[in-house]
Amino acid sequence: MRKITFIIAFMLMALTAWAQELNCTVTVNSDQVSQTNQQIFRTLERSLNDFVNKNKWSNRIYKENERINAQMFITITEYESNRFTGNIQIQSSRPVFNTSYESPIFNYKDNKFNFEYIEFQPLIFNENVFESNLVSVIAYYAYIILGLDADTFALEGGTEHFRIAQKIVTQAQGSNSAGWNQSTNRGRFELVDNLLSNTYREYRIAMYNYHRKGLDILGDNNSTGKQVIAGTMKLFETMTKRRPNAFLVTTFFDAKSDEIQNIFSDGPKVDIVSLKETLNNIAPLYSSTWNDIKY
Repeated sequence: MRKITFIIAFMLMALTAWAQELNCTVTVNSDQVSQTNQQIFRTLERSLNDFVNKNKWSNRIYKENERINAQMFITITEYESNRFTGNIQIQSSRPVFNTSYESPIFNYKDNKFNFEYIEFQPLIFNENVFESNLVSVIAYYAYIILGLDADTFALEGGTEHFRIAQKIVTQAQGSNSAGWNQSTNRGRFELVDNLLSNTYREYRIAMYNYHRKGLDILGDNNSTGKQVIAGTMKLFETMTKRRPNAFLVTTFFDAKSDEIQNIFSDGPKVDIVSLKETLNNIAPLYSSTWNDIKY
């Protein structure tokens, strides 16, 4: 009996040590589809949740409390003969040191999402083979989430994940499925290509500085944390001057605009006039948000 108890305890400890990377909720919305039998959409939702959360995406050991929180919202707009058309929105976040706050990292909507799926078919990912568009799109965004999260903890820490995402793009391009081609404006090819390009290296430096050197020390040294975060906006300004309207700048502020407004509307003050001028130069679409920064 003692031996059995020990084995069970050891297995539980192992499971805790080897938890999968993602804690992701996948939601499939079929409200726009005139389909009497909704069972296939529920089955698809369950299968995708298992696929994302039970698959081991990397060799890194994650503890249960280190899993990356994320959401994938899939909206089906058309369905016929096992062919699905719709869009997918991906969101992810990471905890801020010594707080209960989750900082948004990625918030992106992909409108080029179509796939074939037969109820109960197994979803299997092989990074060396294109299995299906459904598997490839979900796996691609899993690696984008992993890479962006890693970039916030170590300088360019997500490179290995981005390279796998890029490999998925290369293999999927021969499938003629929407969203993979280089010609797709602000699509999957462009996103990971930009992430790995030296042309946009300031983005990845900013991701690290903003989170690890800025957000993570706000609780202990609010003034210094704010100064670092304000300084990262200058990195975006440098990149924007070289590449106006850069895709990565848009993805950053789509996730971060409200957070930035909140950070600089309370506590120790920085040069708000200069900050707001910089923000309006690099992210003018959020000018109303920047105007709400109080000083």
